[in-house]
Amino acid sequence: MTRILIIKLSSLGDLFHALPTVRALKEGLNAEIDWATQSEYTELVRCFNDVKNIIPVPRRNLPAQLVPFLHQLREHRYDYIIDLQGLMKSALVTIAARGDRKIGPSACREGSRFLYHERAGKKNKERHAAEELLDVVRHLSLPVPNELPFPVTFPTHAGLGPGLHIALCPCSRAAGKDWPADRFAKTAKNLLQSHPGTIIHLIGSPDDQALCEQMATTIGPITQNHAGQTTLLELGGLLKEMDLLITVDSGPMHMAAAIGTPTLALFGPTAPLRTGPYGKQHCVVESSFDTGRKKISKKTRQTDLRYIKTISVEEVTSVARKMLRPNDLH
Repeated sequence: MTRILIIKLSSLGDLFHALPTVRALKEGLNAEIDWATQSEYTELVRCFNDVKNIIPVPRRNLPAQLVPFLHQLREHRYDYIIDLQGLMKSALVTIAARGDRKIGPSACREGSRFLYHERAGKKNKERHAAEELLDVVRHLSLPVPNELPFPVTFPTHAGLGPGLHIALCPCSRAAGKDWPADRFAKTAKNLLQSHPGTIIHLIGSPDDQALCEQMATTIGPITQNHAGQTTLLELGGLLKEMDLLITVDSGPMHMAAAIGTPTLALFGPTAPLRTGPYGKQHCVVESSFDTGRKKISKKTRQTDLRYIKTISVEEVTSVARKMLRPNDLH
């Protein structure tokens, strides 16, 4: 059997983007898949259906863990070592692993392109990241699926009871992407008026717990604050039970989209073409702020609130209600 090592170290959303490519490689080459990822994502990657072994990359404690890491990385020789990250850190892992063909992605950065045996085609950023990663499948002349699968299975969450369940994810890792919390709360109240009995669930990291608690107080007792209370795997199980997720551009957005939970994503300075929720059942409300066709800098994406603030409560409420119509009889 063909042995493949996938190298995709981070981040949360990027890991999900790689799943269709991994499935196509496994099926097209009748392969056994191992995956090298940063240690904090090890348990998440265990939920990916097509992966046999996980190699944790101790990025935060590499000097102390270097020898055991290299021993595990080099334990097997692979037919293909495929870097789906294209950064110097992932290219160095590619070099250290033992394999016959070391392939980098079409979109390489930081000089990593010089460290592979071959690259998977020419760079083209005018498409979704999940589609871009499939370049390696095309490079190997393997079939590319018409409908992209995201094979992942999370532990089942305990039943949440009857009625509609709507999750709100108000925070990302960049302030410029975060829709104001009071607008999230107002949207939730609007949906409670049109869908009485709905349960609102707030999700986020431990750093988001205080903000979500304030939102829960504003929205009312029908709200459950899960921020900082779930592991990644538990969050995946929780999102699977939701009828709708309303979210900023964030890791949980990609998680929900991958498992099929209808997702309404709010995009300010970032591009939904590249990183929006993938799938026809999802919707995006995008900023109307005029950039004058200038390229948006990373600093602007991180800090400039003018983009996300052009999105109104009324617009988000309207789209959310349309998305909930098939579930009105819950």
